[in-house]
Amino acid sequence: MSNRLLLVDGHAYAYRAFHAIRSLNAPDGSPTNAIYGFVKMVQKMVGALKPTHVLVLWDAGLAAERSAALPEYKANRAPTPEALEAQFPQIEGWLTAAGFSQHSEDGTEADDWIGTYARRAEAAGWQVIIASADKDFLQLVNDRIGILNPNDKSEKIWAPADVVAKTGVAPEQVADWLALVGDSVDNIPGVPGVGPKTAADLLRRFGSVDQIYARLAEIKSDSQRTALAGASDAVRRNQLMVRLHETKAGGPGLEGLTPGVADLPALRLLYSRWGFRSLLAEVGGAEGTPVQGSLL
Repeated sequence: MSNRLLLVDGHAYAYRAFHAIRSLNAPDGSPTNAIYGFVKMVQKMVGALKPTHVLVLWDAGLAAERSAALPEYKANRAPTPEALEAQFPQIEGWLTAAGFSQHSEDGTEADDWIGTYARRAEAAGWQVIIASADKDFLQLVNDRIGILNPNDKSEKIWAPADVVAKTGVAPEQVADWLALVGDSVDNIPGVPGVGPKTAADLLRRFGSVDQIYARLAEIKSDSQRTALAGASDAVRRNQLMVRLHETKAGGPGLEGLTPGVADLPALRLLYSRWGFRSLLAEVGGAEGTPVQGSLL
């Protein structure tokens, strides 16, 4: 079997788990809903996809160049709930005990690391599956890189045809499409009056943002032409904002991303502390069994 790398958008899945399971607490009363949901989702993905290599990427700040270009970048996001914040170290501890690799670096975003590892693996001839609902990753999709979108109930791996069906443009045009449309999730404003369908129509006709502006006079709609002309600087800035940084240096090597042997005593300790009875049984523990020690 060829190498298959699963890249997991860590914060996205932790948030998803936190909101999917409204109330779950450890015997000591501490919240465990995000932990439990995250564990189950990773187990399900690994079981279904059978990757040879796995890496979870975490956000550790905003990219300085994006914040400099647009100070309002992601400023619309609410603070992380305290109950979720408290669970991140626990999730990271579980990943270590379960034998999965993870990576973050101060002042960098998980998106750029995911883009970097996707391209590294692609260059090595591997298959790549990115687990995330973030539409920025659609720009990476090709015959070797696919997307597992948790919002897609079909649970299929998105290929280039799925990107076209979703956006109206090919993967290599997604960055330009986002530059025109903007991204409300990241607080990036687009061209006024240019929505997803209009942006797709423009890119299908002209091919790229560069060609749209080179042939602006060919756009018959006065309002559309005026809006595009007025937003020229913003669109150029947006191109830099939405393009993933795919050549970051550092991080663990590809070959080191093979899942290690799970540390069963460590997992028993964690599951017992969190009160996860079914998971404890999976690793040979039993409810009420005394467990000594401390991991975190």
